[in-house]
Amino acid sequence: MPITEYARTAAQVRRSTDERLRDQDAASARSPQSTVMRMKEKAKAMLPDSLFVSLLHKKRIGRYPRLRQPATFNEKILQRNLRPDPRYVRLTDKIDVREYVAAKLGEEHLIPLIAAPDVFTREVFDALPNSFVMKANHGSTFVEIVRDKSATTFESLKALADRWLATSFYWVARERHYRTIKPRIFFEALLLDRSGQIPADFKIHCFGGPSGRPLMYILLITDRFGSSTHGDVFDAQWRRTDVMIGPYTRSPVPPARPENLDAVLRAAATLAKDFDYVRVDLYAPDNRVYFGELTFTPGAGVLPFTPDYIDYEWGKLLT
Repeated sequence: MPITEYARTAAQVRRSTDERLRDQDAASARSPQSTVMRMKEKAKAMLPDSLFVSLLHKKRIGRYPRLRQPATFNEKILQRNLRPDPRYVRLTDKIDVREYVAAKLGEEHLIPLIAAPDVFTREVFDALPNSFVMKANHGSTFVEIVRDKSATTFESLKALADRWLATSFYWVARERHYRTIKPRIFFEALLLDRSGQIPADFKIHCFGGPSGRPLMYILLITDRFGSSTHGDVFDAQWRRTDVMIGPYTRSPVPPARPENLDAVLRAAATLAKDFDYVRVDLYAPDNRVYFGELTFTPGAGVLPFTPDYIDYEWGKLLT
């Protein structure tokens, strides 16, 4: 390589991450496509919530929702988006809900909390253990798994955290109970099973309320953060159904019944007791049961079901 070309390449490599990001932002601002996208986002932000969710439902589900006389599961969830129970705010906040779970289920079912700082600083980063999970409390998908801290940097995690904190999850799908949650970053222990793998995610849809044990359907998501993600739907007797929820396809071979399934379902029933419907997310590695989150508006009311008639069948279960 000629010396001048080598020097030019080395100089490019030495540029800081912040400089590269500023260059990308500047290029994005000059892009006509970016301008159009920004105009579209501004236009969407001006739509009333009811119109926004109706258009989103049409786009994702393929039909306009009946908001005044809802019949399907998704239509009734949209109503929750627009008129949430006041309890949803505290119990959707992934930090505040820990107190509720500890009182209902016991602290031993909480994933150990490492830190929930007011500000994510280098000192906070330096004090973190070698492995952990970084999350945000005010929305979905804000999860960053760190198996080896030496393989990441404070700067990269801080940039990610700042993007999360700058995101108002309410504006994503107009779930109104997210509006008043104060965004925060927190860190939990990395939960692994005895084989060193991230455990499957039990998303347990609980219909019923205080009258008795709820009717439950279990979406088991395996290898969620890997390359072979699947989602299988079971009833409470661990009979696999032909249903698919959201983007998840069924496993080629049905996952085996967990040894501690009864304990998982008891925990879900305990946390669901005060509600006519809630999705309880749990992890069950090595015969233990850990709390994930409570979700009152799964999929924001635009959750595709395969086959589609399940949307109507589940709608009958949600009063």
